[in-house]
Amino acid sequence: MRIALPHELGREEVRRRMHEHAGEIGGFFPEGMADVETSWPHEDRMDLQVSVFGQSVTGFVEVEDTQAIIEFELPVILSMAKPLIEKAVRKEGGRLLEKH
Repeated sequence: MRIALPHELGREEVRRRMHEHAGEIGGFFPEGMADVETSWPHEDRMDLQVSVFGQSVTGFVEVEDTQAIIEFELPVILSMAKPLIEKAVRKEGGRLLEKH
């Protein structure tokens, strides 16, 4: 699954917000349902390791000049929830990237 979220913030501001709010990603799921670990292999990429419903999902967020790309592979068992997951990612990610 690949989701592009446009922004007008500049890379530095997107990076700052992602660092500041990385701990909130688990809250995108119902309480206690997901564990999320993040790491930063370089300044424009946050890697994600999510455990949800006993399934492991790996992915990343890549910061670009005008968009943030969120990409991850869903296990077959979670593929039926793809529309709901995409909706949540767009809503929460879009909220994070809103210009204040």
